[in-house]
Amino acid sequence: MDYLLTLLTDPAAWAALATLTLMEVVLGIDNLIFISILSNKLPLEQRGVARRIGIGGALILRLLLLATIAFIVQLTDPLFTLLERSFSWRDLILIAGGLFLVWKATKEIHEHVDPDPEEEGLTPGVATATVTAVVGQILVLDLVFSIDSIITAVGMSDHIPVMVVAVVIAVTVMLLAADPLGNFIQANPTIVMLALGFLLLIGTTLIADGFGVHVPKGYIYAAMAFSAFVEGLNMMSRRARRKRRAEASQPGS
Repeated sequence: MDYLLTLLTDPAAWAALATLTLMEVVLGIDNLIFISILSNKLPLEQRGVARRIGIGGALILRLLLLATIAFIVQLTDPLFTLLERSFSWRDLILIAGGLFLVWKATKEIHEHVDPDPEEEGLTPGVATATVTAVVGQILVLDLVFSIDSIITAVGMSDHIPVMVVAVVIAVTVMLLAADPLGNFIQANPTIVMLALGFLLLIGTTLIADGFGVHVPKGYIYAAMAFSAFVEGLNMMSRRARRKRRAEASQPGS
């Protein structure tokens, strides 16, 4: 109890909580984009369930990893050496997760660029996947993102309660943003391709990180933000053109 009271009155702990929460929210963007794209392949009435299960799984995994913090720290210990490069369990998990993300994003891009002729007539909202398959893929990436997130958190704070609160706040933000983001992606088809491009970028970054080539995440998120800004301008331009065409087609105009 005294420990918690000390934390509550410690300005450094509050500063660590704010920084860690912001970092967890930013890291959660990757997870949320993946969840949104996969859940949109389900019928409308099942999407919310898949998103909540996926995000709930992310929370449970993060809290379980925090409960086994001693084990998580050991994941960064060298496991074997190959070509003068030491690899740990964390490296192997990041490489495997990155490869899975690159494969999944590439597969989704191919389906959008060169769709199956039998599926071209499908209307939006028709199931192209099952809840079990979607949730399974979400949980696989939840594990990868959770390990990366918790190891980063361990390097930023020594206080487990601070990490737990930051994780809960970040996952709550993900839960609140899941449906709006998923609906926005579904309503704007060009956003889907942009989001898949983001996943390719994130997957490549995970692979590079696993091989010891650290790419500052600030560069990655700056590139993603700029791309989203440009796509936003394109959407405004298309909306303005549609409005002008509609006004020009009205009688008496």
